[in-house]
Amino acid sequence: MVTFTEAQIMAWITPLLWPFLRVLAVFTVAPIFSSRAFPVRARILLALLVTLAAQATLPPMAVVDLNSPAALGVAVQQVAIGLAIGFVVRLVFAAFELAGEVVGFQMGLNFAAFFDPTLNNQSSAVARFFAYMASLLFVVLNGHLMVLMAVTRSFESFPVAPDFLGAVRQMQLHTLGAELFASALWIALPMLALLLFTNLALGIISRVAPQMNVYAVGFPITLAAGLVGLAATLPMLEQPFTALLERSIEIFTGR
Repeated sequence: MVTFTEAQIMAWITPLLWPFLRVLAVFTVAPIFSSRAFPVRARILLALLVTLAAQATLPPMAVVDLNSPAALGVAVQQVAIGLAIGFVVRLVFAAFELAGEVVGFQMGLNFAAFFDPTLNNQSSAVARFFAYMASLLFVVLNGHLMVLMAVTRSFESFPVAPDFLGAVRQMQLHTLGAELFASALWIALPMLALLLFTNLALGIISRVAPQMNVYAVGFPITLAAGLVGLAATLPMLEQPFTALLERSIEIFTGR
């Protein structure tokens, strides 16, 4: 009769359980993966498949008894790191949405807002357009592969240990807030300059020709200039998106 000891079972389960929890936490928060169109069962199966495929590249992990109190701390650490990876990727998308909100406000399209069921709040049309462009760039530039690489490399920077607070402190996620806010303004800066120039031109026209109703022609001109500016600046979104995504992934890859 074949028998197995508890130590052997733990040695078999540990290399699969902890990476599975971390990958599943990433899929719960990260854009595209956490979409409501992605069924939960398929998400769990994909996390298990990624865990099995990444076994050859993962470093050796400490064997933790599931009956010990340390197992709870290790499980919390895996979930916290996975949520952090998904959160920083979502911050990149938030930077593009913020840029869209600023541009839409200057174009006068912020009144064209609708309820977004994926975010459970109101968002303007320009902000959703920038978010869709970010999603397209995420897929086209293999952002999903970069996220999976960050998960596998995170086991080198943040090895399995019950000290989950130390991992959170080491990530320094609060430093990304100012960087992503500044990046959103840099993304919107060309459009802001164009719309500012348009408004200045309308102001000069209103002073030179007071008989012209600037309020009647101002909105169509501003809207047309904004649409032309969007068409001209769309090819430039690739570089800031790649830079932001790489900056976010560096936290977990250690590079």
